[in-house]
Amino acid sequence: MSILKTLKLTTALPVRTSNDPVERARNKVIAALAEQKAMAEAKVAGQHYAPTHMVWRKNEDGQRVQVETPKRLRAGWFVDASGQTFFGLRYAGKPIEFAKDKNAITVGELTALPAILDTLTEAVRAGELDTQLAAAAAERGHMLRKAV
Repeated sequence: MSILKTLKLTTALPVRTSNDPVERARNKVIAALAEQKAMAEAKVAGQHYAPTHMVWRKNEDGQRVQVETPKRLRAGWFVDASGQTFFGLRYAGKPIEFAKDKNAITVGELTALPAILDTLTEAVRAGELDTQLAAAAAERGHMLRKAV
């Protein structure tokens, strides 16, 4: 016990993340927009953006090990038949409507996309898309409940 007495002991609890579903949805969308921005900046610079994440897999011995694999990431922007670039945001598997029957943002040139994503991130932080995110999450929840 003399070794433990040399340490500074205290009572502490870890800080819990917010249990607020609206805050969780905002943080998830903000993280997705940050990845979209990094991918767009790499595309503009002519580079390949390949994020990775850690997953658990079984090795040849049958033991579970953590392995770094490429993350599957889909671009949120698309080009229509006339060659104009648009950005569409998806949450819970559903496209988000920014206004009534408006589900995309006109970007024009791809070089303008990072600035548009910054503006969109600020709108999410301000709570301007909370009702759309909640509706998409609720619709996804109903869909999953029906399948079970």
